[in-house]
Amino acid sequence: MKTISPLTAVLQTIIVTALAFSACKKQDDASSGPAGREEFAAIASVADARAEVVFDDVFNNVMGVSTEVGIGGTGIFGRIEGTDTTTCYTVITKQLNNNTRFPLNITIDFGSGCVGRDGRVRKGRINIVYTGHLFISGNSATTVFEGYYLDDLKVEGTYTLTNAGTPDKKSYTSRVSNARLSTSNGNYIQWNSEKTVTQTEGGATLLLGLDDVYTLTGLANGAAQINNKYFQWSTAVNTPLIKRFNCRWISRGTLALKKGNDAVAVLDYGSGTCENKASFSVNGQVKEITLH
Repeated sequence: MKTISPLTAVLQTIIVTALAFSACKKQDDASSGPAGREEFAAIASVADARAEVVFDDVFNNVMGVSTEVGIGGTGIFGRIEGTDTTTCYTVITKQLNNNTRFPLNITIDFGSGCVGRDGRVRKGRINIVYTGHLFISGNSATTVFEGYYLDDLKVEGTYTLTNAGTPDKKSYTSRVSNARLSTSNGNYIQWNSEKTVTQTEGGATLLLGLDDVYTLTGLANGAAQINNKYFQWSTAVNTPLIKRFNCRWISRGTLALKKGNDAVAVLDYGSGTCENKASFSVNGQVKEITLH
């Protein structure tokens, strides 16, 4: 009898969710032909990369809250020369069971506007429930958003990070469900993602996150309405994405980008340099994009 892996089951759920995206929008506005493929590839590449950046930031902050729940000192909790940077947010910790420390609810409140050391402006709150320390296999952290903005993007949805590692390999499942990233002008991105995050460097320094390097593999799908045009796509990692905790952006790896069953483009995050540039290949041409 053929069995279905947990990842396959989740991806089937993601596909169903993706179909729901189009319930009130039956077809893409992108036209056919080379020009249409290029427009589709440009919009989908930028939107998918932007969603990846947003939820990578969430990953860094979920892991960075403290050494009680994760690595500590990553994301907005990063340190410079061993000294905490000036903060403009508050962290509220609440036990959900009076008899045990976990599950633990941690809220990061950015108030009406908080400029981080990375130059990004955050406001609102993110609420995280940890079932236990994220270094322990099986434990997870589920994040939801309350009036939360990253720069000009309002962030909604659910982000779940689960330790799926073994004694000899640190690995996590990173799942984004029903995300919506919207701007005040009516443009938005909807996104679902299921990725395996595996640590490849920095494992010898358990409580130091800045030397950690992770690879990401897996699938995603999205939809976007940009300037009254609607686009839907899916992506699959071709070569593992490389993410360093000391770099804001993914610095290496490629994604295959599809419109339905049609392979349209390849999104390339570069050769390993920490920079806000990526590119996509479509119609035999390479186009550069800027990561936000």
